[in-house]
Amino acid sequence: MAATGRPSDQDDAQLTAGYAAYQRGDVVEAMEIFERAAAGAAPRLRSAALINAASMADELGDHRRSVTLFRTALAVMPDDAAHQRPAALVNLSQALQHLGDFDAAQEVLEEARALLAEGTDQGLLRVACLLSLTAVALHRQQWARAGELATESLLVTERFAPELAGHPLMNLAASSFETGRRELAIDFARQGVAAFVAAGDAASVAESQQNLATMLVRAGRLDEADEPLRASQQFFEAAELGHWSGTGAKTMGFLAENRGDLDTARTYYEQALQRFDATGAVVDAADVRLRLATVACAEGDLAQGEELLAAAFAVYSAHGLGMHCAQLDYWHAELLHATIEQAPQPDPAVLARAVTLAVSSALAIEAVRHTLPNGNQREHWHRTVAEPAMRLAFRCSARSGNGQLVSDLVDSLCAGTTLDPTAFADTTAPTLEFQLLDPTPIEQIATPALQLGAALADVAAAAGIPVAPPPRLTENGRIVLADFISYAERRYGRPVRDERVIAL
Repeated sequence: MAATGRPSDQDDAQLTAGYAAYQRGDVVEAMEIFERAAAGAAPRLRSAALINAASMADELGDHRRSVTLFRTALAVMPDDAAHQRPAALVNLSQALQHLGDFDAAQEVLEEARALLAEGTDQGLLRVACLLSLTAVALHRQQWARAGELATESLLVTERFAPELAGHPLMNLAASSFETGRRELAIDFARQGVAAFVAAGDAASVAESQQNLATMLVRAGRLDEADEPLRASQQFFEAAELGHWSGTGAKTMGFLAENRGDLDTARTYYEQALQRFDATGAVVDAADVRLRLATVACAEGDLAQGEELLAAAFAVYSAHGLGMHCAQLDYWHAELLHATIEQAPQPDPAVLARAVTLAVSSALAIEAVRHTLPNGNQREHWHRTVAEPAMRLAFRCSARSGNGQLVSDLVDSLCAGTTLDPTAFADTTAPTLEFQLLDPTPIEQIATPALQLGAALADVAAAAGIPVAPPPRLTENGRIVLADFISYAERRYGRPVRDERVIAL
């Protein structure tokens, strides 16, 4: 509860009682006390009580009610309580994030940040605002921005609220994990758990244990994940925190799925879906539907799997989560390809769908690498995410017998990576010179071309040199992969190729 902080001796006794209930873990009672305190109270006290009631509603998973209470509190807030406004905006953003409304969350956070810039006495709130901005960046898979914000928030936390150091540590863990630095990420996460234990913050200990367990599962360290996952789930179930217990159930389902126990996985996923649907956490519910789809397809029910995937895609698309959409399409294409490989005679419609999804998603996923500022991050994304997606695009294209498409994909890869010219506008900036020491005979160009594109990309990535998005390629006046590029940019709402055009 970060809304107004602990009430002073002059505050209404009901606020003090509500705070005490929250501290002992009785969130339901705390919310009821705060709502009673708000009824008929003077404007200043009413807004404070409503803010705290809204925070409790959000923790209980009633995110829609939380948003309503926050907006009511902001509407009735008197001028002499204006210092409470940034706090209310920061906490409102949390509820909006749970509902998947990241645009609105970003908007209120930027308003809060602007208000905080006008004063110098709200260091704790600066921490909360930065943490929330980091969370929005993580939701949007803006890994570079998330890492920068997490680092900034750690510095601000050390200055103003060292007891909250666990939060930026967990954000650093998340951004590090997603950019391939998994051992570092798990180390950050363990530091985060330890920091919360030292601060005596039981709720945050459970939350960070859950996040640590999720990383361990995704890293394939299943046995290590059991203890923190079950400890956190026990806390969330006892506290009746629907959203967090739903996240725990989803992770337990993923753990069971990775162990091949599909029946147990489905049971946990359905528990998680019920809790997310009940609380309005639509993006989390979409994530669970994706996992249920994998279970359905593993059991041979492709129709149900595709229905679940379509529902998840609709949610991601409606909330502007283009990269979620691209990754879902990649997984969808993987499931379709597995079905095709197992069939004596593949269904032409299924094969065509697999080709469209595989190629379009591979182009979008590969383009993400060029948005990452760090060479190691780009290399990791290419190796662990983009390269598998492109391999699938080749497999599906080859299976369809479309020789022109396979040739176009080869040409696209051979184009390699180009340096970003805007990064070297300053004449003092470093440059690279490449010299062909041993000219290659024309008959040997085909195979080295594919290797050369990758080699130059690896050189640039290792050095951390800024690179530009892949260019559009032309051959006899035809834009290579034009239909797939256009489809991907419309479907995912993001560019996958630069506007520059290079002739083959």
